[in-house]
Amino acid sequence: MESKYDKIIETVFFKNYSESLRVSFDREELAQASNNLNIPRIKNLGDIVYSYRFRRDLPKKINETAPSGCEWIIVGTGIGHYEFRLSQIGKIEPALNRQKIKIPDATPEIVKMYAPANDEQALLTKVRYNRMIDLFMGITSYSVQNHLRTTVEGIGQIEVDEIYLGVSKNGTHYIFPCQAKSPGDKFGIVQVLQDISFCKARYSSVICRPVALQFIDDDSFAIMEVSIEEEKNILKLVVIDEKHYKLVDRNDLSNEEVETYKTMATDTKIVSIKT
Repeated sequence: MESKYDKIIETVFFKNYSESLRVSFDREELAQASNNLNIPRIKNLGDIVYSYRFRRDLPKKINETAPSGCEWIIVGTGIGHYEFRLSQIGKIEPALNRQKIKIPDATPEIVKMYAPANDEQALLTKVRYNRMIDLFMGITSYSVQNHLRTTVEGIGQIEVDEIYLGVSKNGTHYIFPCQAKSPGDKFGIVQVLQDISFCKARYSSVICRPVALQFIDDDSFAIMEVSIEEEKNILKLVVIDEKHYKLVDRNDLSNEEVETYKTMATDTKIVSIKT
C-alpha cells in the first residue's frame, strides 16, 4: 500500500517530468500535491524530501521512468528548492572479502565504559581517538568540527558528521568530510554530493576527499574514500580505496601478525646504501 509520502512525491514528479534528465520542484509543490490528494497538511514538508534523500527509496512508478541501470535521486538546489537527478543504481556498503587490519586500541578506557557500543557517534569517537583518518589517508589530520549543520548556496541545508583538515609531507592541504553509518545502513550519493559542494564553498583552496565510515561489528569498521563521477549528466558513486580495521588490546596482536603486516607493506621501500 502506498504511503502518503509516496503519493505526494509521485504527484510532484509526474507534474514536472518530461523525459528530461533533471526534474525541478519546490517545497510549495509538496503542499499543493497534498491538498490535491486530500491528504491532511503535513507540518514538516521537508521531511518528505529528507526521507527520500537519505532513508528510503523513491516509489517504483518514479524509478520505472529511469533508463536501465539508473535510478532517480533528489538533490537540493537551494533553500526549499530541489531536483530529481539520474544516478547509476548502487548504494555503497563495505566489501565482504577484506582483511581486518589489527590496530592497538587507543580509545580511553573511561570512554569505552560509557560510550554506546556501535552507533554512529561511537564510530566517530573511535576513529578520532585512534587517528584512523591519518592511518588510512597517510596524511596528518585534525578534527575541526563534528555534526555540522549549515546551509550551502545552491544546495540548501546540509549536515556533515565530522570534518578533518590534513597536511601532507609536501605541505599540501586536504579536507576530509566524513559520513558515518551504523551496521546495515548503506551510503548514498546524495550525502557525498553535498559534502563536496560544502567543501568547494567553504574550503575552495583545499583538496576535498570524502570519506565513508561504517561499523562491521563492535570493534571493527570499514573506511572508504569515495568520489562522484558524471557521464552524460548521469551521476555515479565510486569507491577509490577501502580498508577494514579492528581495534584490539595489545595482547591480541601477536608478533607473527606484526611480521605479516611488515611483509605486506607496499608503500615503503627500504633502500640499502653501500659505502
